[in-house]
Amino acid sequence: MIAWFARNSVAANLLMLTIVLIGLGSLKLNIPLEVFPSIEPRIIQASVAVPGALPKDIESSVSTKLEQAVDDLEGIAALSSRSTEGVAQVNIEVDERYDPQTLLAEVKNRIDSVNNLPADAERPIVSLVKRQREVIGLAVYGDLAERELRQEAISIRDDLLAITGVSQVELDGVRDYEVSIYVREQVIERYGITLEEIASRIREASLDLSAGAIKTVGGDILLRSSGQAYGADEFSRIVIRTSNTGGVIRLGDVADIVDGFVEDVSITRFNVKPAALIEIYRVGDESAIDVADKVKDYIATRSEDQNQLLQLTAWRDRSNIVKKRLKTLSDSAIQGGILVMLLLTLFLRPAIAFWVCIGIPVTFMGAFFVMPFFGVSINIISLFGFILILGIVVDDAIVTGENIYSHLRKSESGIEAVINGTQEVAVPVTFGILTTIAAFMPIAFIEGVRGQLFAAIPVVVIPILLFSLIESKLILPAHLKNIRIHRSQSDTLMGKLLALQERFAIGFERFILRFYQPMLSVALRYRYACLTFAICLLFILSSALSSGLMRFIFFPKVQSEVARASLTMPTGTPAPVTDQHVVFMLEQAQVLQDKYIDPVSDESIIENIMATTGSAGSSSGSNIGRVMFEITAPEDRSLAISSRELVNEWRRLVGTIPGADGLTYRAEIGRVSDPIDIELRGDDFDELSAIADKLKEKLASYPSVFDVSDTFSDGKQALDINLRKEAHVLGLTRQQVVSQVRNIFFGLEVQRIQRGQDDIKVVLRYPIDERQSVAKLRDVLITTPTGERVRLGAIADLSPSISPLSILRKDGKRTINVQADVDKQNTNMLILNQELRDFLDLELAAYPGITYLLEGEAKEQSQSFGSLKYGLLFVGFVVYCLLAIPFKSYFQPFIVMSVIPFGAIGAIGGHFIMGMDLTLISLLGMLALIGVVVNDSLVLVDFVNKKRAEGMAIHHTVRIAAASRFRPVILTSLTTFIGLMPLLFEKSTQAQFLIPMAVSLGFGILFATLITLILVPINYLVVEDIKRLFLKTHSH
Repeated sequence: MIAWFARNSVAANLLMLTIVLIGLGSLKLNIPLEVFPSIEPRIIQASVAVPGALPKDIESSVSTKLEQAVDDLEGIAALSSRSTEGVAQVNIEVDERYDPQTLLAEVKNRIDSVNNLPADAERPIVSLVKRQREVIGLAVYGDLAERELRQEAISIRDDLLAITGVSQVELDGVRDYEVSIYVREQVIERYGITLEEIASRIREASLDLSAGAIKTVGGDILLRSSGQAYGADEFSRIVIRTSNTGGVIRLGDVADIVDGFVEDVSITRFNVKPAALIEIYRVGDESAIDVADKVKDYIATRSEDQNQLLQLTAWRDRSNIVKKRLKTLSDSAIQGGILVMLLLTLFLRPAIAFWVCIGIPVTFMGAFFVMPFFGVSINIISLFGFILILGIVVDDAIVTGENIYSHLRKSESGIEAVINGTQEVAVPVTFGILTTIAAFMPIAFIEGVRGQLFAAIPVVVIPILLFSLIESKLILPAHLKNIRIHRSQSDTLMGKLLALQERFAIGFERFILRFYQPMLSVALRYRYACLTFAICLLFILSSALSSGLMRFIFFPKVQSEVARASLTMPTGTPAPVTDQHVVFMLEQAQVLQDKYIDPVSDESIIENIMATTGSAGSSSGSNIGRVMFEITAPEDRSLAISSRELVNEWRRLVGTIPGADGLTYRAEIGRVSDPIDIELRGDDFDELSAIADKLKEKLASYPSVFDVSDTFSDGKQALDINLRKEAHVLGLTRQQVVSQVRNIFFGLEVQRIQRGQDDIKVVLRYPIDERQSVAKLRDVLITTPTGERVRLGAIADLSPSISPLSILRKDGKRTINVQADVDKQNTNMLILNQELRDFLDLELAAYPGITYLLEGEAKEQSQSFGSLKYGLLFVGFVVYCLLAIPFKSYFQPFIVMSVIPFGAIGAIGGHFIMGMDLTLISLLGMLALIGVVVNDSLVLVDFVNKKRAEGMAIHHTVRIAAASRFRPVILTSLTTFIGLMPLLFEKSTQAQFLIPMAVSLGFGILFATLITLILVPINYLVVEDIKRLFLKTHSH
């Protein structure tokens, strides 16, 4: 096939064109563009709402029953629940071996069969958790009233949804609409009516009904009655009662009707002004960049006609990440390609260098064709895969091209040179590609969330390598057959350049003959001394590194372009108090904004500031607040300050918030769990809380540990309603009394109405001034079955207690998680985790009912290391097999694999040179390095074997082979390093946490190459010495 394609240039060019076209077509039509890989969480969520119920009641009457209904199903990896005020939520993590959809059906059947939930519980909702893919936010802000601001935001949301290519838009940072009907107690007494009766009258009147049709000669006439109320005026006209004199009492006569918002407080400010936030998401195959561009075009168009009171600004444009990564890819590809081409031009010929580099885009197009079949999109991780493979992908083409070049210099014809040169190295090059593929494969099976992220890398790298094999064997020879090796004419510019190249090539060959070969001869003569020296060097370097010279951090802290501070006040803190602290935090962020002005742009590096009171991400409550600000990307500003330094200064400015339960700061990306997260399990909250407090004190004693918190709040004050004898005498039950109290204080949902896209609750309750004290509670009127009214204080005792804000359970046990952040630059996490284990083992001796687990990054690290261990065994075995097959030997693979430890030493040394810590990504790079580093040795040993088969003496063969393969070995190593070089010095935020893998590959291959050129020939002779010794001993 090699010879056929070499002779048929048309077929080779058509094959190349086909790969390019199908790749471009796939890129245009089939591959979505997003920020991060789409990882759907394998979690089934079941939720049940019980309006007004306390967390303890939710736990016992709902959460526990749902857990018991499903806990024996096969395929459940973990079962947890969260019981909060009015809501039970059960999360079922699906085992990797089971299909989530199948398990979802079984869970639904089990949940639907639970028939002993509270009477007022709503229907359970069971679904698979879906990940939303945020692209860009749009802040709508100005000095407008809340209703007007919300209406403007709704109008903008509807406009965005009308844009082709924008499918999912959600409103955030605003309160939901609600029609509140307030009835005072004195009205209840005056008219002798109950809230339940009023609710019943509203439901009977506020509805649309169909009464069929009259079938007339002229056709059917539909009969219907339209009475659904949608606004305060319509509700006010609903008749509640009639009098004997014919008069009517309408709802407006007995109630204050407010068509407004829910009572929960939610305050959003953007750049100090009242704001609403619109979040735009990517759906299906939509492009993140395309969606964001359409939103920004809308902002620009709308802003031209907008009044000065309302402003629109893009917020947290995630598509910029993809744009910058695309720019990084293109820049790295261009820079790396130019460097690789210059390097190859110096060693070979410009034409050879050109055609070798042409293979890069061709193989990339092949990968674009394959990616949709594996569900891989264009995102910052997959793009990193392209950058990573840039210098590796040309290795096989370099070996092939260099060998063809050698044959051309022997005066062979072009067609003979390309066929013989390609076929001569076809086997080692093919198996070299296969070993590289084998080394990247385990990365696709790393456990944990981060493992799922990095799985995109091998899906990109492996197709590129396979297509590079096709390109170098079937396409490249057809392009190189027309190259002629002749002496350059010095009277032209090209002639001068060719003369320069010839002088360099000749000089390099002289270096091999004058320096490398004599040095190799000495090393081969004293091979055992050299081998001993190499082993000692390996042990010395290993000992130096294991002694703590290099620190390991599971995942580095990479500065983000968004900083945030999250505030948690004690449960029940009034919203105005929380808001006062949020405003103070906002003001300190403004101090930083005014202070740090970029001298080049003359603008602050803090672009926008958003503050919310009443919510922070998925958490909400009057005691919750958050302040966030956007920071100009490091590569776009000249001011030398990191986001971490900004946050530390912000922390100092804010200081301590009086009475705060927690105040945490974040300014990093790639964080999916806390550096310290210890889960305590047990049944007794008092014991769990006591241990949690001790653990927090222990963590606070470490200078490098900060932002210590737990998932257990002090809880809300509660009053237990206990019926006295008098209540039973009157025929009242606990359910009747508590139901009436809930309707008065929490509210009775009368109905829901649809206005546009808004689902609006209609809620009936007492006005807020009659719900603000315990005295009001004692005096509230309770209606007996006979219609009498008695004060609650006369029939029930109120006992004060504390109700947890939420109750977390995992695998049937209550849990509290103690979490903290760590200064990883000054902390050895392995030692810290061990000290915490020792501390807990000692403390829990007195609490036999409590156990603990290290969650967070410790759990991630355990999972990842387990995967890496098996991945290392897999790679080692597969690489051995792939070497043993072409060598037809059980021993020679060990000659090639002997350079692997030195590659790892080079990778670690590279981190030391670059001033970087070892991370999980560094280890993934070392795993991939195994397959790359053996390629040069593979080609070298294969060449020795071929020369020996021709009858050459072994010592002479090794020296000749090493000298002959010196140039391709050096070339492949240098091109790999040079291809990665632009990435090594990349300053963009998105590249920082990926650079350690490039460091491992780049420096590892450089160091291993130097070892390869000496150690592999030595080991070859040592193995032959051992074989001769064995044969000699056996013959005797």
